[in-house]
Amino acid sequence: MNTILNFAIFHIGWLACVMGASADRALEGSVIAVVLIAVHILRSENVRNEMLILVAAVLIGFTWETVLLLHGSLSYRGVIAGAEFAPYWLVLMWALFATTINESMAWMKQRWLLAAVMGAIFGPMAFLAGERLGAVEFINLPAAIAVLAVGWALLLPLMLWLADQINASADVTPESVYE
Repeated sequence: MNTILNFAIFHIGWLACVMGASADRALEGSVIAVVLIAVHILRSENVRNEMLILVAAVLIGFTWETVLLLHGSLSYRGVIAGAEFAPYWLVLMWALFATTINESMAWMKQRWLLAAVMGAIFGPMAFLAGERLGAVEFINLPAAIAVLAVGWALLLPLMLWLADQINASADVTPESVYE
């Protein structure tokens, strides 16, 4: 899949999840995202690697978004009052994000400082866009932006590094170990 198409598909899925959540129709937005993720996986040259990256992103995303929720500087639509876990539609967005790692974000691999800066800028910007669309509410805007910037400055390089590790592991076969 080419870079521009991958980038566009991610944003369509992102918008479906955010708009679905803001309209109390998170399930419909999530279904669109799942279809887009499935198309990406089915078109992938290395399904195993893409699935491993997707699972890693979902686990990291679930943990990160739950920490943000518990931190108390923002809240998400579709979260049951008193819930201690990130909403499913938001975790699904991490799976969408994973579809970009080996495609439209591949150019940032091995450029850790650039990835950290891009994460620090565009991570919070995505949340600000989500807030304007009604999917997230900032309880304490300065604290939330600071936490998001630091978090994404770490998370984007981490995801790129994990993808490199997963992709490199595909190059190792039992036969190549003994060569």
